[in-house]
Amino acid sequence: MAVIKHKEQRVGVFIDAQNMYHSAKNLYGAKVNFKEVLKVAVAGRKLIRALAYGIRTESAEERPFFEALTRIGIETKIKDLQIFPGGMKKGDWDVGMAIDAIELAEKLDAVVLITGDGDFAPLVQYLKVKFGCQVEIIAFGKSASAKLKEVADDFIDLCQQTNRFLMK
Repeated sequence: MAVIKHKEQRVGVFIDAQNMYHSAKNLYGAKVNFKEVLKVAVAGRKLIRALAYGIRTESAEERPFFEALTRIGIETKIKDLQIFPGGMKKGDWDVGMAIDAIELAEKLDAVVLITGDGDFAPLVQYLKVKFGCQVEIIAFGKSASAKLKEVADDFIDLCQQTNRFLMK
């Protein structure tokens, strides 16, 4: 089924920065060119909001990355890495990203999730049924959940144009 993207559509873009960072690093040893990814996500439509979700580490080495996202028009939501007794570390924005998408859905015609995480499949279905949103996924096809690809209205595989979407 061909997905129609017309210039009057109101678009919200939600970026799982950790998922995309690790996918690009593990698959290609590279970093994501988020400026190009955002351009493809918006596709000439009306961008209402673009949000990226990330984790702040103890070293704060990610600060320039989040500043770069802000410069290209992506709002950042950052929380601290959780460190548990015994050394286990956890940093996860899945629930926060899902809540934001649901809260903004009434103001959007299209929701673009930039993630390959299959945990978002129920969110995709909910946004489509409850709000009538067109839901598009952008991710690296080699590491994206098959279920997520299946439930989306459109799937853009970043693996198809690595020269455009990756920075060495």
